[in-house]
Amino acid sequence: MDQEPDRAMSFSRESSGGSSLSLSRSLPLQINNDVDSESVSEAGDIGDRSLRRRHSAGRSSRLSVDDLIEQGTNDTSGQEHDVLHDLRALNTTSVVKPLPVNLTASPLQTKSLLSPATNKLGKEEERVLPKSLEYISCLIHLAVFGILGAITRYLLQKLFGPTGAQVTSDGSILYLDLPSNMVGSFLMGWFGVVFKADIGKVSEFLAIGLSTGYLGSLTTFSGWNQKMLDLSADGQWLHAVLGFLLGLFLTSYSIILGVETAKGFRWLLHRRASSEERNSCLKVNTLRSHIVSMILMLLLLVALLTASSVLLVKKFDKGTSEAQLWLGCLVAAPGVWLRWFLARLNGRGLGEDRQHLRWIPFGTLIANVAAACVMAALATLKKSVNTRTCNTVASSIQFGLLGCLSTVSTLMAEFNAMRESDCPWRAYAYASFTIAVSFAVGTVIYSVPVWVEGFN
Repeated sequence: MDQEPDRAMSFSRESSGGSSLSLSRSLPLQINNDVDSESVSEAGDIGDRSLRRRHSAGRSSRLSVDDLIEQGTNDTSGQEHDVLHDLRALNTTSVVKPLPVNLTASPLQTKSLLSPATNKLGKEEERVLPKSLEYISCLIHLAVFGILGAITRYLLQKLFGPTGAQVTSDGSILYLDLPSNMVGSFLMGWFGVVFKADIGKVSEFLAIGLSTGYLGSLTTFSGWNQKMLDLSADGQWLHAVLGFLLGLFLTSYSIILGVETAKGFRWLLHRRASSEERNSCLKVNTLRSHIVSMILMLLLLVALLTASSVLLVKKFDKGTSEAQLWLGCLVAAPGVWLRWFLARLNGRGLGEDRQHLRWIPFGTLIANVAAACVMAALATLKKSVNTRTCNTVASSIQFGLLGCLSTVSTLMAEFNAMRESDCPWRAYAYASFTIAVSFAVGTVIYSVPVWVEGFN
């Protein structure tokens, strides 16, 4: 018994001495860098990992003592290792006897090291839906909002295109999908950045459907890349470069404008206390409300698919853009689902410990590059076959499946988060790499065959 006070005092001296200073310099710096890298790459989407976080804080905001120990033991030695050993002793409940009073009174208490979200974890609500139903409900929401996003993109093409306001065209740096990319990036600042957490309090599935489903499908990176490939294939290299620069400039400032205006609107809402009381009754937080919401969205999905099928039958033989729209709506959902599943790679680095290049959103990067490459291949196929049926089917897949697989709104959310981080150069490196790889591979797949075969 006499040795226990001495042991506690010795531990306190070691904790407050040189070893604690060394630990405070190494661990928090490493943790802050990891959290910053993870947060910027997860700014746009994290896929189905969001379902696992529905009733708990994110990994970056709930680092426990065990997390600190696990990250610190890889590169600590000497006195730091002793401190980590004592931390582990503090955070582990003994099955033989309780910890001594003096030891539990140590300055390094477990509660002070745990985040508030971790301390409240046991008080939060349990899941109201089984995991399988959560996935089904999320997929239904993504499909519905993805189809609506594709339809909105088509309407904006017609509104600003050659048959409308004549602002955009195929042979110009103001490509057809530029308005939808700008509008989607602007709305991403509202519903995907500023108000996403508030929408998630009402319904997590609604937040995912709006940001990943609707805004992700409203914007398209593959269509943007393909229009620049068309310009370069015609020898207009300067126009292609300017098209990328102008598109990046306008979409990046669109999300900045969206974030700033949303913050101003949010400030006005917070001045009205009664608004929060009205929103509380709109929460979908019971089993019954979740089931009702899922059934309503399922009925809406069936209605959209049925209407698209009926209209496709009427328009398919004509080979018009409307036929491409309705067939594109039928294949839009798989594109949204695939992008959502790939988004789980965002925030996950490379290597065995997944700690390398964690700031790169690999899920979004793979989705955009893959969609751009497949779209270039289909464009080559259309020129080589050159029939009405082939053009209709290939264009529908380009518009629906690949247009919803790739996204600019999520890319801009990640770009904006990187630009505002401690390493703003990452934003331009990430965007440049995405554009360069997509354009280079697309040139090999599309432009080279056009030059060799002499396609018009």
